[in-house]
Amino acid sequence: MNLPDKCLVDTNVAKTANLATRPDSDSDTPPTCILACVEAIEHVIKKRGLVLDAGDEIFSEYRRQLSLRGQPGVGDRFVKWVHDHRWGLAASQLVAITRDDDSYAEFPLHPGLGNFDKSDRKFVAVANAHPDKPPILQATDSKWWGWRGALAEVGLAVHFLCLEYAKGKYVRKIGT
Repeated sequence: MNLPDKCLVDTNVAKTANLATRPDSDSDTPPTCILACVEAIEHVIKKRGLVLDAGDEIFSEYRRQLSLRGQPGVGDRFVKWVHDHRWGLAASQLVAITRDDDSYAEFPLHPGLGNFDKSDRKFVAVANAHPDKPPILQATDSKWWGWRGALAEVGLAVHFLCLEYAKGKYVRKIGT
């Protein structure tokens, strides 16, 4: 797997990585996807390549959905690492974004992104505000598959760790 040195990590990547130690009997996530998420988390930690918003909105979402104790899963270890290291990241990895009602001033204006999830807009706003437009790592949220074209048109990339899973789930839900 060829992962970028600097990126944003959607919360579902860490949650999917947690399935390696906390299997969910209701999950249809394939083992290859879980492994890809574990490897991505380990890569981000090793490279110290995480890009975040300076106001901690992404970190706050991580804290709500993962265990800050750092265990038992890889995703939990990731949020603990973020807690312990976010202020030691390079200044270029902490990006200011501006809240604008239920979105952000830095969220790109594009007709194909009009129905983009409000809770995920912070990831796109940070990527768009960063001068290098780092990719967003995505695991199992199939809605992102439908937005990938519009995101590419505004110069943003989504790196699907579970490409076939996300694409297949999107096609089953939407039909195209």
